[in-house]
Amino acid sequence: MQRPQSTEHNPYFLKYIGLVPEGNYFDLLMQNTEDVVNTFMNLSEEKQNYSYAPGKWTPKQMLMHLMDTERGMSYRALIAARGDSEHLIQTLDEDLYAANAVVDNRSIDDLLEEFAAIRFTTRKLFEGMTEEQTTWTANVTNGRVSARALGYMMLGHATHHLNVLKERYF
Repeated sequence: MQRPQSTEHNPYFLKYIGLVPEGNYFDLLMQNTEDVVNTFMNLSEEKQNYSYAPGKWTPKQMLMHLMDTERGMSYRALIAARGDSEHLIQTLDEDLYAANAVVDNRSIDDLLEEFAAIRFTTRKLFEGMTEEQTTWTANVTNGRVSARALGYMMLGHATHHLNVLKERYF
């Protein structure tokens, strides 16, 4: 799957897509998955439910946010790749989702197992698309977005949060 053109997404998302290195998308997806798993596995237990400032997410909440976001982006990519370019897709309220996700009672291993399962389905979703289908777009409230732009956003979004995690928790 080729890297998206700048015309395939809202310019806001360059901050995520720009974090994705050059290379084969599926190799990058596997490496990004390993990076997420390894980084969260190396967090001490006392930091997993710790927030570095009032109103900031704990690492477990951050991991759940990555999963919720990837589920939403995968749904949008499916819509685009199936040729539904007209139905308006709403954005997700990340703060609402985080507030209603119960993670304190879950182990980091359990959350990472769920993350790995989501990543497996993400890979299968994109493997099942033709190169042409990856260029098709969905109609999201903040503009049109191609399936492949969403695929790259998922990787960059995870990298962004890994950078925050490393900066604030290690």
